[in-house]
Amino acid sequence: MTTDPNDKAAPDRQNWLEAELEETLDETLEAELSEPMLSEDLRGLYRKAHPDDLDRRVYLRNLIRLQAELIKLQTWVEYTKSKVLIIFEGRDSAGKGGVIKRITQRLNPRTCRAVALPAPSEREQSQWYFQRYVPHLPAGGEIVLFDRSWYNRAGVERVMGFATEDEVEQFFRDVPEFERMLVRSGVIVLKYWLSITDAEQQLRFLIRIHDPMKQWKLSPMDLQSRVRWEQYTKAKEEMFERTNIPEAPWYIVEGNDKKRERLNCIEHILSKIPYEDVAYEKVELPERVFRPDYDRKTLPPELYVPKIY
Repeated sequence: MTTDPNDKAAPDRQNWLEAELEETLDETLEAELSEPMLSEDLRGLYRKAHPDDLDRRVYLRNLIRLQAELIKLQTWVEYTKSKVLIIFEGRDSAGKGGVIKRITQRLNPRTCRAVALPAPSEREQSQWYFQRYVPHLPAGGEIVLFDRSWYNRAGVERVMGFATEDEVEQFFRDVPEFERMLVRSGVIVLKYWLSITDAEQQLRFLIRIHDPMKQWKLSPMDLQSRVRWEQYTKAKEEMFERTNIPEAPWYIVEGNDKKRERLNCIEHILSKIPYEDVAYEKVELPERVFRPDYDRKTLPPELYVPKIY
């Protein structure tokens, strides 16, 4: 970056830009270094299972680059009033939350949100199956990411016996037309299956058991998913066979390496949406108004949070 030698404010601007970049890197490192808090034994086991993990510096550099593109995408979505729906499915611990977190990390939460619905209530169970999902669909100018979706019926509900075979069959008949209706109404629908191996899921569950920052992720349902791995595989295969339609195809993301999984998925999302740069009006910062009668009162010290750090 070149500067005008006569511009006395240039050093201050340069320092400010460097501080902003450092803060961006700190935020990204904070998200990455928070996982996982493991014993040395488990760390060694994890490294042994992932000898070819993507280099952290390569990962962070590309993540920040892709997140900058996601900001451009969101600006285009808001400007064109487009509607974007991205569905993330996969086995327990496949990395759905991690991918969603990296997508939304720097986006405007007013027009980009993640949806992770709890188990249906008794009232919702009596409704049309898709009804509880409809209020969360995107309006014009919005991006919505589903962390699991109506495909629960084809997966966990079927395998765990929460839905009858007749209900599952009805779902398979309904879902292609439901998604075609969404596409006809102008919604961009992207469906991702995050794929991990049997051994990788077992390792991640062990990490969840021993990592205090991840124990909340482990549920009795997760443990049952280990027992019923093969049933989930058969359910997944039929789901692909019957719901992979031209208007809303499935895309499988290999997820054993979390870093590659996140980058590949974001890169693919950007490639599937025809966004363009949006011209901005130049913003001028107005001058601060100083009034001679302005008096800033001193607030009592008990209102302030103690300065521990």
